[in-house]
Amino acid sequence: MKKIFIILLFIVVCIQAQDINKIIIDEKTGKPMLIGLCDRTVFADSSFSWWFEPEYEYYDFDQQVIDSLKQIVTDDIEIKLVLGTWCSDSKREVPHFMRILDEINFDTQRITMLSVGRDKLIEGFNISNLEIEFVPTFIFYK
Repeated sequence: MKKIFIILLFIVVCIQAQDINKIIIDEKTGKPMLIGLCDRTVFADSSFSWWFEPEYEYYDFDQQVIDSLKQIVTDDIEIKLVLGTWCSDSKREVPHFMRILDEINFDTQRITMLSVGRDKLIEGFNISNLEIEFVPTFIFYK
């Protein structure tokens, strides 16, 4: 089942490759908003780096926790991250999460990031099975 999911994800990525890191204008604020499948490189864009970089850089993590995580995190863990670049919780927690993943040397190829609109939906993606109520949502698969 996991292999089928990965194959389907690959097909979706190939079909919608031109839409990765898609930035639209948030109708509520008039500011740029990320929507759909994305990768970490988008946070270097000035639309998002102003909040991502400081939160990432100055996150004060507990080294003992990092050391413990290094011992228990295995190569068979995959993560799905659903976020909203319009959401203050995502602006705070996603950079912190990325910092932790970097500190434990987690393979970023095993992270799927989906950015939703204010309605917690993504046009062209069916994510209703994820039952997203709040963002960010971190889903771990083993």
